[in-house]
Amino acid sequence: MLAEKVKIGVVPIRRSFLSMQEALRQKQIFTEVIKNIRPEAVSLVDIDDLCENGILSDTALVDRVVEKMKANQVHALFLPFCDFGEEVVAARVAAALKLPVLVWGARDERPNSDAARGRDTQCGIFAATKSMARLGVKYSYIYNVPASSDDFKNGFEKFIRVVSVIKSMKGLKIAQIGQRPAAFMSVTAGEAALAEKFGIEIVPLGVNTVLKRMEDIKNTQKTRLEACLQDLKSKVDTSKMTEERLVSMAAFKLALGELIPEMGCRSAALECWSAFPAALGITPCFMIGELIDEGIPVSCETDINGAVTSVMMQAVTLGDSASFFADLTIRHPENDNAELLWHCGPFPYSLREPSCSPFLVDGRGRFPLKQGEITLARFDDINGRYTVVAVEGRSVEGPATTGTYTYFETENWKRVEEKFVFGPYIHHVVGTYGKYAECLKEAVRLMDHVEWDDVNSGPASL
Repeated sequence: MLAEKVKIGVVPIRRSFLSMQEALRQKQIFTEVIKNIRPEAVSLVDIDDLCENGILSDTALVDRVVEKMKANQVHALFLPFCDFGEEVVAARVAAALKLPVLVWGARDERPNSDAARGRDTQCGIFAATKSMARLGVKYSYIYNVPASSDDFKNGFEKFIRVVSVIKSMKGLKIAQIGQRPAAFMSVTAGEAALAEKFGIEIVPLGVNTVLKRMEDIKNTQKTRLEACLQDLKSKVDTSKMTEERLVSMAAFKLALGELIPEMGCRSAALECWSAFPAALGITPCFMIGELIDEGIPVSCETDINGAVTSVMMQAVTLGDSASFFADLTIRHPENDNAELLWHCGPFPYSLREPSCSPFLVDGRGRFPLKQGEITLARFDDINGRYTVVAVEGRSVEGPATTGTYTYFETENWKRVEEKFVFGPYIHHVVGTYGKYAECLKEAVRLMDHVEWDDVNSGPASL
């Protein structure tokens, strides 16, 4: 579930003395294409009301264009070159907005001739990007291809996903529900560093506050509570659970579903197996998955960096799939390139293997995940240096186990294992269905204070 559309400002650029008619033709072609790329996830802001035919070439109009983009609070800028363009115009708009920028221009159909002057689009892009780089602009690029090509369409959609990731980090607030388990030194996170480098705020939410809200819901929202309870029973076999504990699970989900947004938070890091079992007699694992399915990523064991990773992974999918928070647990007993992704029961119900029969034990879901392509990622830090690593692979069959699980196969598990051992990563990863490593890498490249960590780089085992 995508909480808010990605908003992209579209500022076509043309050379002032080249053909307006040809520039307009190019604009009409790419506009028709981009308006049909993920319209449910992106909104476009044009400059049709500011410039002739909505194409910018005059430096005198730069300030008005910038003002409109700021007023519309766009998250990124698309600079399509309709011809050679005006490098000063492009660089000034991009530098003033300080947003992720996508540069592209359509491939020219023919060279210049005595009879007709062409567009020289590629030539102008080379000039403009040098000027943009000199002004400190960070930009992505779709290479010189027609707007009708799959390369352009795929590139534009990737940029939407990239911007979604970057946007998800802006003004992010994460609810910290309880303390980290004493035995888990590895999940320690730098609250001050997250605030200073990324503007990420950690908001404490006491366990007692959650318990009180649960009691309020039980006493005053009986109809809503009953609906949540029946929804739970319709999804999984609850025969191993008492009615009292099922009611507590439903109240837990409703309480966090209210409290997290009330605090202005979009994610949470939860003290799951130490605080709530003592208070409720159950672990709230399955309901963590239910909250993730409703667009609220929750990490286990109060893993703050894991919660940040979950937000990034939710954003990169544009709502195509829920994420899941997993332990890297054991090697597949027979497949050297596969690993068990497991946790006690918090994987989202939406990701289950359709043919399985899910059930609950002590509030924990028990079911395998579906087959498909998977991306795993981790945002983490050590000594003040933040990095992101990601690896793509696929779910494969393996021996049944407890909790929620799947087996993840990649091309070279040995290098992945070495990367996580030498760090700065821990056993927690966030997975989602689809191939998103390239989008995550590009998002990290455009961000400040974080670096991309190639899974194939670094020390190796002996």
